[in-house]
Amino acid sequence: MGKYFGTDGFRGEANVNLTAMHAFKVGRFLGWYYGRYHKCSVAIGKDTRRSSYMFEDALSAGLTASGADVYLLHVTTTPSVSYVVRTEDFDCGIMISASHNPFYDNGIKLINGDGEKMEQEVIDKVEEYIDGDIDSIPYATTDKIGRTIDYFAGRNRYMGYLMTLATTSFRNVKVGLDCSNGSAWSIAKSVFDALGAETYVINNEPDGTNINMNCGSTHIEVLQKFVKEKKLDIGFAYDGDADRCLCIDDKGQIVDGDLILYICGVYLQKHGELANDTVVTTIMSNLGLYKAFDAVGIKYEKTDVGDKFVYECMNKNGYRLGGEQSGHIIFSKYATTGDGILTSIKLMEVMLESKKKMSDLASPVTIYPQCLKNIRVDSKPETRADEDVQAAVKAVEEKLGNNGRVILRESGTEPVMRVMVEATTDELAEKCVDSIIDVIKKKGHAVNA
Repeated sequence: MGKYFGTDGFRGEANVNLTAMHAFKVGRFLGWYYGRYHKCSVAIGKDTRRSSYMFEDALSAGLTASGADVYLLHVTTTPSVSYVVRTEDFDCGIMISASHNPFYDNGIKLINGDGEKMEQEVIDKVEEYIDGDIDSIPYATTDKIGRTIDYFAGRNRYMGYLMTLATTSFRNVKVGLDCSNGSAWSIAKSVFDALGAETYVINNEPDGTNINMNCGSTHIEVLQKFVKEKKLDIGFAYDGDADRCLCIDDKGQIVDGDLILYICGVYLQKHGELANDTVVTTIMSNLGLYKAFDAVGIKYEKTDVGDKFVYECMNKNGYRLGGEQSGHIIFSKYATTGDGILTSIKLMEVMLESKKKMSDLASPVTIYPQCLKNIRVDSKPETRADEDVQAAVKAVEEKLGNNGRVILRESGTEPVMRVMVEATTDELAEKCVDSIIDVIKKKGHAVNA
């Protein structure tokens, strides 16, 4: 993880620690770097935050000043940018989004020419330029100056691609969609309508400041209530840039990323499409998922948190399915990133072709109660290395034995430590988490605690 770019891009509060000048410099460098030997072309997408328009303009200015042509997808999803870049002749792609963060935050996600997250060596060079002399690379002049092109067609092609992935009609299925007032609002309903679903949509009126506000995958209770009230068959909730998906089943219960991995993993295994009978997870996946996988003979890999690491493991080993509990699910046959709408379509496929309700498909998994709390700290490495903090973690591990686990990790995007405990009861899990956080506070690592 670099100075500016974390596991999911350069993220921060707009014009506070992520400024228009930062965006201009990112554009300046990428336009020059990819345009050294040919005319560079870059696709840019954005979510619905008010500041996304500012960052789009700043990036475009930097790119065109370095001679690149910029293709504007406008408001669209992160996976759509990845799809357009990898299926057309673009040098790279940029998504402007802070994903599930509040509207006043924003982010710059860099995507390489293969539709994957940008290589670290290139990101390191971007960061070096951000801190260096802005005039250290040349400006384009005369007819070498780049231009911007409206490219709605790219987003429309992505929508068409999604529709081709459905194996059966969604006719007569009542589907609820929570678009989080974000990127999915302009895509998801059109796709489900075209596939024949009886579609009910909420939180699809973005105003620049309501993205993720009491809606979407981070406030799944809103969709839960909606599915129950409307007596829908199923519901899907996305985050701000729609690379995540969580599901609500016919009983109004949450089907999170772990359950999605189980449902789709069993389905792919049954059809002989689960490479090496293996699913890639992160260390945050629930212990109950692993026990359910063991029961059906599915193997699993565990990576660090972040869909970047999940995809790297999948790509290296040829695995077909992986993801995170948060709802980043990657189907490597169809995409190089997590894709919320694609995940919805694949879950519909499993439900319709198996002729089972989503609640029945998820029922074999017994999820262990899990408590996760974040604590802001002055220094993540110092907190993690503190001997007393380590002793507190070890004490919880010994207390839980084989009936739970504890994870203390650094956030990849924020100045916080994440403390997670799984145990046999909610009360025990929270008590164990609090015991570790108390030590972090007593040792003076916490901020405003």
